[in-house]
Amino acid sequence: MVPTDLILAGAVLLLALAVDRLIGDPHSAYHPVALLGRFIGWWGQPSRYSPRVQRAAGILFWLVTICLFALPFFLFGTFAPWLLFLIGAPFLLKCCFAWRSLEEHALGVVAALENSVDKGRERVKLIVSRETAQLDAEHIRSAAFESMTENLTDSIVSPLFYFALLSLFGLGLVGAAFFRAANTMDAMLGYRDERARLGWCSARMDDVLNYIPARITTLFLLAWFLTKGTAARAWQVMRRDGKKRPGFNGGIVMAAMAGGCGIRFEKPGVYTIGNGEQSLETGGLAILHALRAVTVSFAAIMAGTLILLAWLIHSTGI
Repeated sequence: MVPTDLILAGAVLLLALAVDRLIGDPHSAYHPVALLGRFIGWWGQPSRYSPRVQRAAGILFWLVTICLFALPFFLFGTFAPWLLFLIGAPFLLKCCFAWRSLEEHALGVVAALENSVDKGRERVKLIVSRETAQLDAEHIRSAAFESMTENLTDSIVSPLFYFALLSLFGLGLVGAAFFRAANTMDAMLGYRDERARLGWCSARMDDVLNYIPARITTLFLLAWFLTKGTAARAWQVMRRDGKKRPGFNGGIVMAAMAGGCGIRFEKPGVYTIGNGEQSLETGGLAILHALRAVTVSFAAIMAGTLILLAWLIHSTGI
């Protein structure tokens, strides 16, 4: 590994964060993730396959989708001159994570609720899969902030983690693209309905890929809440409620957030996470601040680590 490559990777990570805050996610049919979604939508229809081959088809197309989506990132990262890489790579990396958009979706639900509960129900349907017709205002806020909290791992920490990790081998953009493709397939196919067989590989691989990042996210949340004096409560709620939500990644992050912010996440009839010392109408801002703190601190540490490694390699002559 050439030290300058690691310095470039650290700079790209920070620049990508700045690009995200400045422009967010352009609403375009030609956005790479939009194109990815259309391809998954094409092959991800269970009716195309007999039940006996759906699981095998899901594995095969999982691999094909990963390779097709990551290929342009690989080619750019391999052949672009360093100056072109420094200019273009932040935009490519930004395609693989969503910080500003994540906040906008949740805050859009809150703004819609200020008009009416019905408007809030309509808006929150865009970001969650649960039935929203009977949700009251607090449960609408819960759905929105749950989505934002869970996606702190899926949409921010995980892609940046894999970018930093694979940058050690000169494949940072490939790592971020790999994860974004895998996570998008899980978001579209990883359900326990008629898609269960076809989406089996997508769901399992998403669990595996998010395992370490989810625990890193939780550690960063606990560190943030330590500065707020609520880390002990966050730890207690995480230990108690971290397994209430289906899956073994999202629950611990949601429970740490609920405990640290003193709020309650609730999906009626499925789970209740947190003590609810304050309502989400009051405590929602604390969730937003925690998300921003984790995002900025994690990105800064990953970038700093890459630059420090470059310095160590240069100074020791490795």
